[in-house]
Amino acid sequence: MKKNRLWKILGFVILGLIVIVFGGIGYIVWFRPHIPVKEIKIDSTADRVARGKYLANHVTVCMDCHSTRDWTKFSGPITPGTEGKGGEKFDQLEGFPGIFIAANITPYKLSGWTDGELYRAITSGVGKGNRPFFPVMPYLYYGALDTEDIYCIMTYIRTLKPISYDPPSSSPDFPMNIILHMIPQPANPAKAPDPSDSLNYGKYLVKAGSCVECHTRADKKGKLVEGMSFAGGREFQLPWGIVRSANITPDKETGIGGYTAQTFINRFKAYDPSLHELATVQYGEFNSIMPWSMYAGMTTSDLSSIYQYLHSLKPISNQVVRFSSLK
Repeated sequence: MKKNRLWKILGFVILGLIVIVFGGIGYIVWFRPHIPVKEIKIDSTADRVARGKYLANHVTVCMDCHSTRDWTKFSGPITPGTEGKGGEKFDQLEGFPGIFIAANITPYKLSGWTDGELYRAITSGVGKGNRPFFPVMPYLYYGALDTEDIYCIMTYIRTLKPISYDPPSSSPDFPMNIILHMIPQPANPAKAPDPSDSLNYGKYLVKAGSCVECHTRADKKGKLVEGMSFAGGREFQLPWGIVRSANITPDKETGIGGYTAQTFINRFKAYDPSLHELATVQYGEFNSIMPWSMYAGMTTSDLSSIYQYLHSLKPISNQVVRFSSLK
């Protein structure tokens, strides 16, 4: 009798744990993320559209992932006529915990979104129906930007030509489909420094471009390796090989320590499609996932500020093999 009672108690304990676990999962899936939609109404002005166009195409490069890229050309420039249509895929082949598809951000899809809903999506990673986004879209960085800059980006993308296209839905793997609900955070915006403050404005631009994400090595779980910020070496698995990001710390041997400001600026401007034709790249050859042709559109002043900030960082010695072919 005593033994049966012990088994009965153990059964209740196990049942209680199961209820707690599944109850916790249910709470996360149904009630997280809990980030309310702000009631805002943004006035569209020519200045906002112009600033938003500049940011979305040359700094935050929203149009990079949310358009079709031509991988027959170096750095995969945007295919004209696809701006904002979405559809770029990030999947297990590239080390992602599921299949994540960039959304259509033209008015075809966004016309029914309020400004508050769009602001929450960009700065907190939460869409309609409380759907959380995987942070391949760097909303954790966008949420720390100046609110006015986000308003400018929003104003600009609402002027895009509507493209009738419905990308497939994203499908995170287990347990990421649960973890995903806990990643979004409320926006924590900060005023942008004055551009005359080159060092701090460069830091702001680097944050806006989420440069640290690509230029820092990550572990197998996708977490950035501590102490290696901006030292490069993050791997990007492509069908034809593995591309690795460059070391952009001011290390003289393995980073950009030997670059002058003008050398740094020229490196970007060399890929300006309005000045130079981008090289054709054959399948299996080295190509860069960094959208050089988009960043080339930054002003020399902004590039100079970025250079100044990067040169203020701690030099880290990290020799990077930029490409390993699988052909």
